[in-house]
Amino acid sequence: MSLSQITRRIHTAEEAAGRPPGSVCLIAVSKLQPPERVEAVLEEGHRIFGENRVQEAAGKWPDWQARFDGVALHLIGPLQTNKARQALDLFDAIHSLDRPKLARTLARLAQERGACPPLFVQVNTGAEPQKAGVLPGDADGFIKECRALDLPLEGLMCIPPVEEDPAPHFRLLGEIAARNGLSGLSMGMSDDFETAIALGATHVRVGSAIFGARGG
Repeated sequence: MSLSQITRRIHTAEEAAGRPPGSVCLIAVSKLQPPERVEAVLEEGHRIFGENRVQEAAGKWPDWQARFDGVALHLIGPLQTNKARQALDLFDAIHSLDRPKLARTLARLAQERGACPPLFVQVNTGAEPQKAGVLPGDADGFIKECRALDLPLEGLMCIPPVEEDPAPHFRLLGEIAARNGLSGLSMGMSDDFETAIALGATHVRVGSAIFGARGG
């Protein structure tokens, strides 16, 4: 697979869902990828990338951002509270807001800075104990809490359980977003992004289908 093939598949899925061309943002997940693969995608003109770890992103992206104009970085992995300040400096969006302590820390830093990137609340739609995210039953209350802190919520994010049909999880995320007046839906990865687009995804996170197997 390649960037151009994935882009075509996204456009086809948008059309099939009756959505305008370009309504879905493709986040190329560059975590753990060899530099030459990431550079090849940058050379092709793609500019929106996803990273899982603040430290990894800080170690490699400033050089690329100096060489390629318009790069936007999205944090799609868990954010430790002690890395929040660095994350706000580095990332253009954060998809993993998942607990009150992190919300309060981001709000305090946003007040200091006078700015905060768009935030997505991560919802653990499968209620998996090993996975980060707010439980679906707690999502409405947490969203209300974040709004009370004046955080710029753009939407919700989920990572469905690997062995399950993702569609019910995408539908659940969409329902939570709709009743809370949130338009952003960060959902869908290499194996299921077309299903996610059919169910309203605004951001899809695609790694291996663009770059190949991680680190390989």
